[in-house]
Amino acid sequence: MFNYYKAPAAGLLSERVLRKPSVAMAEDDLYTKDGTIDYQNNPAKKSETGTWKACPFILGNECCERLAFYGMSSNLVVYFKKKLNQHSTTASNNVSNWAGTCYITPLIGAFVADAYLGRYCTIASFSIIYVIGMTLLTISASVPGLRPACEGKDNCHATTTQAAVCFLALYMIALGTGGIKPCVSSFGADQFEDTDEVEKKHKSSFFNWFYFSINIGALIASSVLVWIQMNVGWGWGFGIPAVAMAIAVAFFFSGTRLYRNQKPGGSPLTRISQVLVASFRKYHVQIPADESLLYETADAESVITGSRKLEHTKDLRFFDKAAVETESDQIKGSVDPWRLCTVTQVEELKAIIRLLPVWATGIIFATVYGQMSTLFVLQGLTMHTHLGKGSFEIPEASLSIFDTLSVLFWVPIYDRIIVPIARKFTGHKNGITQLQRMGIGLFISIFSMLSAGFLELIRLNYVRRHNFYELDKIDMSIFWQVPQYFIIGCAEVFFFIGQLEFFYEQAPDAMRSLCSALQLTTVALGSYLSTLLVTIVTKISTRNGKLGWIPDNLNHGHLHYFYWLLAVLSVLNLAVFILVAKWYTYKKPVGTLR
Repeated sequence: MFNYYKAPAAGLLSERVLRKPSVAMAEDDLYTKDGTIDYQNNPAKKSETGTWKACPFILGNECCERLAFYGMSSNLVVYFKKKLNQHSTTASNNVSNWAGTCYITPLIGAFVADAYLGRYCTIASFSIIYVIGMTLLTISASVPGLRPACEGKDNCHATTTQAAVCFLALYMIALGTGGIKPCVSSFGADQFEDTDEVEKKHKSSFFNWFYFSINIGALIASSVLVWIQMNVGWGWGFGIPAVAMAIAVAFFFSGTRLYRNQKPGGSPLTRISQVLVASFRKYHVQIPADESLLYETADAESVITGSRKLEHTKDLRFFDKAAVETESDQIKGSVDPWRLCTVTQVEELKAIIRLLPVWATGIIFATVYGQMSTLFVLQGLTMHTHLGKGSFEIPEASLSIFDTLSVLFWVPIYDRIIVPIARKFTGHKNGITQLQRMGIGLFISIFSMLSAGFLELIRLNYVRRHNFYELDKIDMSIFWQVPQYFIIGCAEVFFFIGQLEFFYEQAPDAMRSLCSALQLTTVALGSYLSTLLVTIVTKISTRNGKLGWIPDNLNHGHLHYFYWLLAVLSVLNLAVFILVAKWYTYKKPVGTLR
């Protein structure tokens, strides 16, 4: 507080009283208030860093990285089947397992980012691993000796070494993407200050356009790159994504001077473990009725770097025991963090626990989403791919372009039309809550499985009428698959973007990368669940010598049964989600960031 009363003259006093606070306020407005720093580790200036000035570099990076990822992965099931000579279920499961790993490794990248390196350095470091993996994959599909030997176009046989090099490259890519996926969306959201109402309103819009940029990359990947893989060669088909990934890295580094960076807050796992240990040590301690008696620092700032204080909540009260002070909590005049934790630290753990049921309901949706790169493609392989009456053929995996087009259609519709209209009725700054948005997405996803199942019934009826059982492809257009792709795209805009924003907003400040990674693991577990369901269904349906639901020749199968199964699971999942959303308690941040 300024001491103005020692001024020798009333006029000077008046001038100083009026001038100094305005100078202080001007300086206060010069820098962000959320603890962010610039690339030189100085407090970030609001006028020179962040907001939409920095976002083009982040969105450009994400667009190119997703182009690289989807360009390499969209057609992977076909590469495994035709070049590595794998059985349909083996190829499908290998893709699902690899895709699942791509969404588990973000836990590694997120921990490194939140605890030690920060998001910027983590993205930069793991991008190098990513580029090396993409390069190795290109070499494995191009260089004689490492490339599978083929007699004709599709009669190929890969040696154990060739397959091993291919999978080594793929799992290096999985590790590389693990440092990027959980950090980029959070890093982009960090460019908008939570304490500035104008910037905070733009943050929600950022998540929509972030997902839009993902699908621009996916659009090019599923159209141009898949066609190159099927008609030019896999060397070019993997090489172009490798170049795209190098461009993504260049995009990211180009914006370095404009970025706002959150400081890492130390190991979140250590803080969570301290609360668990302290609460179990004090299982016999009574929690005071007056919550103000629970331990918390007196300062406005949290002791956790990069985190605001969190207001005490009344649920999950057992963990409040960790914040109850006892005589044994002090060691030589200082607090033992394994015996006494702050309310904010306890609330961090509570926030994570409250997110878990919401997180679990995303697994079934991710299983439905994962069918686009596996069973939808195998279903498409049984149908003719000619565009009109001409000789041009569209690759089966390219049909995912309609999922991408659906996303590109619905994102601006949602952001520019649905949100403003909904805002007038609800008064909510985002039109509808994030949980409501996710619920709508779960509901829409049910119809994608129904659409795919009905199409398979129609296709099998066509097979029976014309006795086409032994044909690889029947005279039925692959474009009948468009509705199931388009519906999934619509569901994505509601569920995945809502989930992305929800986990960022509800995560403790110093655990945002970790919670983004947690959100991504639903995709991993969805892929693994798909593998498990396919394995169980295959084992049960092939008993007594039967061909089963998903044989090599789908004309002899019952793929629609599997789609019905996913539809039923989706309905049950939606019911559980509605109950979880009804009971959810939102976090309440208070104070300022360090």
